[in-house]
Amino acid sequence: MIEKILPIEKLEDIIDVFGNFDQNIKLIEEELTVSITDREEQIHILGEAENVDSATEVVNGLIKLAAKGGKIDLQNVKYIIHLVKDGRADKISELSDGAVCINSKGKLIKAKTLGQRAYVDSMQKNTITLAVGPAGTGKTYLAVAMAVADFLAEKVNRIILTRPAVEAGERLGFLPGDLQSKVDPYLRPLYDALFDMLGVDTYNKYFERGSIEVAPLAYMRGRTLDNSFIILDEAQNTSREQMKMFLTRIGFGSKVVITGDITQIDLPPDKSSGLVEAMSVLRGIEDIDICKLGTEDVVRHELIQKIIEAYANYERKNQSRPEVKKPKKSSFK
Repeated sequence: MIEKILPIEKLEDIIDVFGNFDQNIKLIEEELTVSITDREEQIHILGEAENVDSATEVVNGLIKLAAKGGKIDLQNVKYIIHLVKDGRADKISELSDGAVCINSKGKLIKAKTLGQRAYVDSMQKNTITLAVGPAGTGKTYLAVAMAVADFLAEKVNRIILTRPAVEAGERLGFLPGDLQSKVDPYLRPLYDALFDMLGVDTYNKYFERGSIEVAPLAYMRGRTLDNSFIILDEAQNTSREQMKMFLTRIGFGSKVVITGDITQIDLPPDKSSGLVEAMSVLRGIEDIDICKLGTEDVVRHELIQKIIEAYANYERKNQSRPEVKKPKKSSFK
Protein backbone atom coordinates (compact mmCIF):
# COMPACT_ATOMS: atom_id res chain seq x y z
CA MET A 1 0.00 0.00 0.00
CA ILE A 2 1.25 3.47 -0.85
CA GLU A 3 -0.16 7.00 -0.55
CA LYS A 4 0.17 9.90 -2.96
CA ILE A 5 -0.61 13.49 -2.01
CA LEU A 6 -1.77 16.06 -4.55
CA PRO A 7 -1.87 19.77 -3.61
CA ILE A 8 -5.14 21.66 -4.08
CA GLU A 9 -4.46 24.91 -5.96
CA LYS A 10 -8.02 26.10 -6.74
CA LEU A 11 -10.83 24.99 -4.45
CA GLU A 12 -13.55 25.61 -7.07
CA ASP A 13 -11.88 23.19 -9.49
CA ILE A 14 -11.72 20.50 -6.81
CA ILE A 15 -15.42 20.93 -6.07
CA ASP A 16 -16.14 20.16 -9.75
CA VAL A 17 -13.77 17.19 -9.68
CA PHE A 18 -15.41 15.65 -6.60
CA GLY A 19 -18.95 16.23 -7.92
CA ASN A 20 -22.26 16.26 -6.05
CA PHE A 21 -21.96 14.23 -2.85
CA ASP A 22 -18.47 13.16 -4.02
CA GLN A 23 -20.04 10.97 -6.74
CA ASN A 24 -17.08 11.35 -9.11
CA ILE A 25 -14.53 10.37 -6.48
CA LYS A 26 -16.64 7.40 -5.36
CA LEU A 27 -16.65 6.16 -8.95
CA ILE A 28 -12.84 6.44 -9.20
CA GLU A 29 -12.47 4.60 -5.89
CA GLU A 30 -14.77 1.82 -7.08
CA GLU A 31 -13.22 1.44 -10.55
CA LEU A 32 -9.58 1.60 -9.44
CA THR A 33 -9.79 0.12 -5.90
CA VAL A 34 -8.29 3.09 -4.08
CA SER A 35 -9.27 5.42 -1.23
CA ILE A 36 -9.40 9.17 -1.95
CA THR A 37 -9.83 11.87 0.71
CA ASP A 38 -9.26 15.61 0.87
CA ARG A 39 -7.84 17.26 3.97
CA GLU A 40 -5.62 20.23 4.74
CA GLU A 41 -5.87 21.49 1.14
CA GLN A 42 -4.51 18.22 -0.20
CA ILE A 43 -5.91 15.15 -1.97
CA HIS A 44 -4.73 11.85 -0.50
CA ILE A 45 -4.86 8.70 -2.67
CA LEU A 46 -4.25 5.40 -0.90
CA GLY A 47 -3.98 1.89 -2.37
CA GLU A 48 -1.81 -0.51 -4.33
CA ALA A 49 1.00 1.24 -6.27
CA GLU A 50 -0.38 0.60 -9.78
CA ASN A 51 -3.93 1.59 -8.80
CA VAL A 52 -2.73 4.75 -7.07
CA ASP A 53 -0.74 5.77 -10.16
CA SER A 54 -3.84 5.28 -12.34
CA ALA A 55 -6.08 7.19 -9.91
CA THR A 56 -3.53 10.01 -9.79
CA GLU A 57 -3.61 10.31 -13.59
CA VAL A 58 -7.42 10.38 -13.54
CA VAL A 59 -7.62 13.04 -10.80
CA ASN A 60 -4.92 15.20 -12.42
CA GLY A 61 -6.74 14.90 -15.75
CA LEU A 62 -10.02 15.99 -14.16
CA ILE A 63 -8.33 18.94 -12.44
CA LYS A 64 -6.88 20.13 -15.79
CA LEU A 65 -10.28 19.69 -17.43
CA ALA A 66 -11.97 21.73 -14.70
CA ALA A 67 -9.30 24.45 -14.94
CA LYS A 68 -10.11 24.87 -18.65
CA GLY A 69 -13.82 25.22 -17.93
CA GLY A 70 -14.74 21.72 -19.03
CA LYS A 71 -17.91 20.17 -17.67
CA ILE A 72 -17.30 17.21 -15.37
CA ASP A 73 -19.95 14.55 -14.81
CA LEU A 74 -20.00 10.79 -14.30
CA GLN A 75 -19.79 10.27 -18.06
CA ASN A 76 -16.57 12.34 -18.27
CA VAL A 77 -15.09 10.49 -15.31
CA LYS A 78 -15.88 7.06 -16.81
CA TYR A 79 -14.36 8.07 -20.13
CA ILE A 80 -11.17 9.39 -18.50
CA ILE A 81 -10.84 6.20 -16.43
CA HIS A 82 -11.21 4.28 -19.72
CA LEU A 83 -8.39 6.33 -21.30
CA VAL A 84 -6.09 5.74 -18.32
CA LYS A 85 -6.77 1.98 -18.27
CA ASP A 86 -6.11 1.96 -22.02
CA GLY A 87 -2.73 3.65 -21.58
CA ARG A 88 -3.86 6.92 -23.20
CA ALA A 89 -3.68 9.26 -20.21
CA ASP A 90 -1.65 11.72 -22.32
CA LYS A 91 -4.77 12.30 -24.44
CA ILE A 92 -6.88 13.62 -21.57
CA SER A 93 -5.75 17.21 -22.13
CA GLU A 94 -7.22 17.10 -25.65
CA LEU A 95 -10.76 16.65 -24.27
CA SER A 96 -11.03 20.35 -23.41
CA ASP A 97 -10.35 21.27 -27.06
CA GLY A 98 -12.64 20.76 -30.04
CA ALA A 99 -15.05 23.64 -29.34
CA VAL A 100 -17.53 24.11 -32.18
CA CYS A 101 -19.99 26.88 -31.29
CA ILE A 102 -22.17 28.39 -28.56
CA ASN A 103 -25.83 27.31 -28.57
CA SER A 104 -28.89 29.51 -28.01
CA LYS A 105 -28.62 29.05 -24.22
CA GLY A 106 -25.01 30.20 -24.10
CA LYS A 107 -23.63 26.68 -23.68
CA LEU A 108 -20.34 25.88 -25.38
CA ILE A 109 -20.75 22.93 -27.75
CA LYS A 110 -17.58 20.86 -27.92
CA ALA A 111 -16.30 17.36 -28.52
CA LYS A 112 -16.56 15.18 -25.41
CA THR A 113 -14.46 12.22 -26.55
CA LEU A 114 -11.36 11.70 -28.66
CA GLY A 115 -13.53 10.18 -31.39
CA GLN A 116 -15.74 13.26 -31.44
CA ARG A 117 -12.63 15.46 -31.47
CA ALA A 118 -11.36 13.64 -34.57
CA TYR A 119 -14.84 14.06 -36.12
CA VAL A 120 -14.83 17.83 -35.51
CA ASP A 121 -11.30 18.12 -36.93
CA SER A 122 -12.39 16.15 -40.00
CA MET A 123 -15.34 18.46 -40.66
CA GLN A 124 -13.08 21.49 -40.38
CA LYS A 125 -10.41 20.14 -42.73
CA ASN A 126 -12.35 18.24 -45.41
CA THR A 127 -14.99 19.10 -47.97
CA ILE A 128 -16.81 15.79 -47.42
CA THR A 129 -16.90 13.88 -44.13
CA LEU A 130 -18.63 10.53 -43.66
CA ALA A 131 -19.39 9.90 -39.98
CA VAL A 132 -20.38 6.35 -39.09
CA GLY A 133 -21.24 5.19 -35.59
CA PRO A 134 -23.94 3.99 -33.20
CA ALA A 135 -26.76 6.05 -31.72
CA GLY A 136 -25.76 8.64 -29.13
CA THR A 137 -22.29 9.46 -30.49
CA GLY A 138 -23.26 13.01 -31.50
CA LYS A 139 -22.99 12.50 -35.26
CA THR A 140 -25.97 14.68 -36.18
CA TYR A 141 -25.70 17.14 -33.29
CA LEU A 142 -22.04 18.02 -33.91
CA ALA A 143 -22.64 18.27 -37.67
CA VAL A 144 -25.49 20.76 -37.10
CA ALA A 145 -23.28 22.67 -34.63
CA MET A 146 -20.52 22.91 -37.25
CA ALA A 147 -23.03 23.99 -39.90
CA VAL A 148 -24.35 26.77 -37.64
CA ALA A 149 -20.80 27.89 -36.77
CA ASP A 150 -19.81 28.13 -40.45
CA PHE A 151 -23.09 29.87 -41.33
CA LEU A 152 -22.78 32.50 -38.59
CA ALA A 153 -19.12 33.05 -39.58
CA GLU A 154 -20.38 33.62 -43.17
CA LYS A 155 -18.27 30.77 -44.56
CA VAL A 156 -21.44 29.45 -46.23
CA ASN A 157 -24.68 31.15 -47.27
CA ARG A 158 -27.08 28.31 -46.50
CA ILE A 159 -27.59 25.30 -44.28
CA ILE A 160 -29.29 22.35 -45.97
CA LEU A 161 -30.28 19.34 -43.91
CA THR A 162 -31.76 16.25 -45.50
CA ARG A 163 -32.48 12.61 -44.78
CA PRO A 164 -34.27 9.77 -46.56
CA ALA A 165 -37.88 9.17 -45.46
CA VAL A 166 -37.44 5.47 -46.01
CA GLU A 167 -39.70 4.49 -43.12
CA ALA A 168 -42.69 6.13 -44.81
CA GLY A 169 -42.82 3.94 -47.91
CA GLU A 170 -46.34 3.44 -49.23
CA ARG A 171 -47.85 4.78 -46.01
CA LEU A 172 -46.83 8.37 -46.81
CA GLY A 173 -50.06 9.10 -48.70
CA PHE A 174 -52.18 8.10 -45.72
CA LEU A 175 -50.62 10.62 -43.34
CA PRO A 176 -52.64 13.82 -42.77
CA GLY A 177 -51.68 17.24 -44.20
CA ASP A 178 -49.69 18.43 -47.20
CA LEU A 179 -46.41 16.86 -48.34
CA GLN A 180 -44.29 18.96 -45.94
CA SER A 181 -46.48 17.87 -43.01
CA LYS A 182 -46.12 14.25 -44.09
CA VAL A 183 -42.31 14.28 -44.15
CA ASP A 184 -41.72 16.56 -41.12
CA PRO A 185 -41.81 13.69 -38.58
CA TYR A 186 -38.84 12.07 -40.34
CA LEU A 187 -36.90 15.35 -40.17
CA ARG A 188 -37.69 16.09 -36.50
CA PRO A 189 -34.19 15.24 -35.13
CA LEU A 190 -32.72 17.85 -37.49
CA TYR A 191 -35.23 20.49 -36.35
CA ASP A 192 -34.48 19.71 -32.71
CA ALA A 193 -30.73 20.22 -33.21
CA LEU A 194 -31.30 23.50 -35.07
CA PHE A 195 -33.68 24.78 -32.38
CA ASP A 196 -31.06 24.02 -29.72
CA MET A 197 -28.29 25.81 -31.64
CA LEU A 198 -30.21 28.88 -32.78
CA GLY A 199 -33.40 29.10 -30.75
CA VAL A 200 -36.83 28.83 -32.34
CA ASP A 201 -37.21 32.53 -33.24
CA THR A 202 -33.80 32.81 -34.90
CA TYR A 203 -34.38 29.54 -36.74
CA ASN A 204 -37.74 30.79 -38.07
CA LYS A 205 -36.12 34.03 -39.24
CA TYR A 206 -33.43 32.23 -41.25
CA PHE A 207 -35.93 29.62 -42.49
CA GLU A 208 -38.25 32.31 -43.88
CA ARG A 209 -35.30 33.91 -45.69
CA GLY A 210 -34.41 30.57 -47.26
CA SER A 211 -31.05 30.46 -45.46
CA ILE A 212 -31.98 27.19 -43.77
CA GLU A 213 -33.64 24.32 -45.58
CA VAL A 214 -34.78 21.03 -44.08
CA ALA A 215 -36.10 18.62 -46.69
CA PRO A 216 -36.31 14.93 -47.61
CA LEU A 217 -33.56 13.56 -49.83
CA ALA A 218 -35.86 13.28 -52.86
CA TYR A 219 -35.96 17.11 -52.99
CA MET A 220 -32.23 17.22 -53.81
CA ARG A 221 -32.55 15.69 -57.29
CA GLY A 222 -31.66 18.03 -60.15
CA ARG A 223 -30.14 20.73 -57.94
CA THR A 224 -26.62 22.15 -57.66
CA LEU A 225 -25.87 23.29 -54.11
CA ASP A 226 -23.27 26.09 -54.01
CA ASN A 227 -21.92 27.86 -50.90
CA SER A 228 -23.89 25.58 -48.60
CA PHE A 229 -23.26 23.40 -45.57
CA ILE A 230 -25.14 20.19 -46.42
CA ILE A 231 -25.89 17.40 -43.95
CA LEU A 232 -27.27 14.04 -45.05
CA ASP A 233 -28.53 12.29 -41.93
CA GLU A 234 -29.52 8.60 -41.54
CA ALA A 235 -27.54 7.90 -44.71
CA GLN A 236 -27.50 4.15 -44.03
CA ASN A 237 -31.04 4.17 -45.44
CA THR A 238 -30.07 5.60 -48.81
CA SER A 239 -29.88 3.37 -51.85
CA ARG A 240 -26.73 3.37 -53.98
CA GLU A 241 -28.59 5.49 -56.60
CA GLN A 242 -29.69 8.03 -53.98
CA MET A 243 -26.18 8.34 -52.56
CA LYS A 244 -24.65 8.89 -56.00
CA MET A 245 -27.35 11.46 -56.80
CA PHE A 246 -26.68 13.30 -53.52
CA LEU A 247 -22.89 13.35 -53.89
CA THR A 248 -23.18 14.84 -57.37
CA ARG A 249 -25.29 17.77 -56.08
CA ILE A 250 -22.27 19.38 -54.40
CA GLY A 251 -21.37 22.80 -55.79
CA PHE A 252 -18.54 25.29 -55.30
CA GLY A 253 -17.85 26.56 -51.79
CA SER A 254 -19.94 23.85 -50.17
CA LYS A 255 -19.18 21.44 -47.35
CA VAL A 256 -20.89 18.09 -46.84
CA VAL A 257 -21.32 15.84 -43.81
CA ILE A 258 -22.91 12.40 -44.25
CA THR A 259 -23.93 10.58 -41.06
CA GLY A 260 -25.31 7.11 -40.42
CA ASP A 261 -25.35 3.95 -38.34
CA ILE A 262 -24.68 0.90 -40.51
CA THR A 263 -26.03 -1.40 -37.77
CA GLN A 264 -29.53 0.09 -38.18
CA ILE A 265 -30.31 -0.22 -41.89
CA ASP A 266 -34.07 -0.15 -42.61
CA LEU A 267 -33.85 -0.92 -46.33
CA PRO A 268 -35.45 -4.07 -47.79
CA PRO A 269 -33.10 -7.10 -47.76
CA ASP A 270 -32.64 -6.96 -51.53
CA LYS A 271 -31.34 -3.34 -51.45
CA SER A 272 -27.77 -2.42 -50.54
CA SER A 273 -27.01 0.64 -48.41
CA GLY A 274 -25.62 3.62 -50.29
CA LEU A 275 -23.59 4.60 -47.21
CA VAL A 276 -21.89 1.20 -46.91
CA GLU A 277 -20.99 1.29 -50.60
CA ALA A 278 -19.77 4.91 -50.42
CA MET A 279 -17.39 4.02 -47.59
CA SER A 280 -15.61 1.66 -50.00
CA VAL A 281 -15.94 3.73 -53.18
CA LEU A 282 -14.73 7.02 -51.66
CA ARG A 283 -11.94 5.65 -49.49
CA GLY A 284 -8.58 7.24 -50.23
CA ILE A 285 -9.92 10.21 -52.20
CA GLU A 286 -8.30 13.49 -51.19
CA ASP A 287 -10.55 15.95 -49.29
CA ILE A 288 -12.93 13.13 -48.31
CA ASP A 289 -12.60 11.59 -44.86
CA ILE A 290 -14.34 8.63 -43.22
CA CYS A 291 -14.69 9.06 -39.47
CA LYS A 292 -15.72 6.05 -37.38
CA LEU A 293 -17.19 6.54 -33.92
CA GLY A 294 -17.58 3.69 -31.43
CA THR A 295 -19.46 2.80 -28.27
CA GLU A 296 -16.82 4.66 -26.22
CA ASP A 297 -17.99 7.87 -27.95
CA VAL A 298 -21.62 7.53 -26.80
CA VAL A 299 -22.48 10.68 -24.84
CA ARG A 300 -26.15 10.05 -24.10
CA HIS A 301 -27.48 8.06 -21.14
CA GLU A 302 -24.98 5.38 -20.05
CA LEU A 303 -27.61 2.70 -20.67
CA ILE A 304 -27.37 3.39 -24.42
CA GLN A 305 -23.74 2.28 -24.40
CA LYS A 306 -24.69 -0.91 -22.56
CA ILE A 307 -27.59 -1.59 -24.94
CA ILE A 308 -25.36 -1.17 -28.02
CA GLU A 309 -22.73 -3.50 -26.56
CA ALA A 310 -25.38 -6.06 -25.56
CA TYR A 311 -26.80 -6.15 -29.10
CA ALA A 312 -23.30 -6.42 -30.60
CA ASN A 313 -22.50 -9.38 -28.33
CA TYR A 314 -25.83 -11.02 -29.16
CA GLU A 315 -25.23 -10.67 -32.91
CA ARG A 316 -21.69 -12.05 -32.60
CA LYS A 317 -22.97 -15.09 -30.74
CA ASN A 318 -25.67 -15.75 -33.33
CA GLN A 319 -23.20 -15.40 -36.21
CA SER A 320 -20.76 -17.85 -34.63
CA ARG A 321 -23.48 -20.40 -33.82
CA PRO A 322 -23.43 -23.23 -36.42
CA GLU A 323 -26.64 -23.88 -38.29
CA VAL A 324 -28.42 -27.10 -37.39
CA LYS A 325 -29.28 -28.99 -40.56
CA LYS A 326 -32.65 -30.71 -40.53
CA PRO A 327 -32.53 -34.41 -41.48
CA LYS A 328 -33.85 -35.18 -44.93
CA LYS A 329 -37.18 -36.94 -45.09
CA SER A 330 -37.08 -40.44 -46.47
CA SER A 331 -38.72 -40.93 -49.84
CA PHE A 332 -39.97 -44.33 -48.74
CA LYS A 333 -43.33 -44.58 -47.04
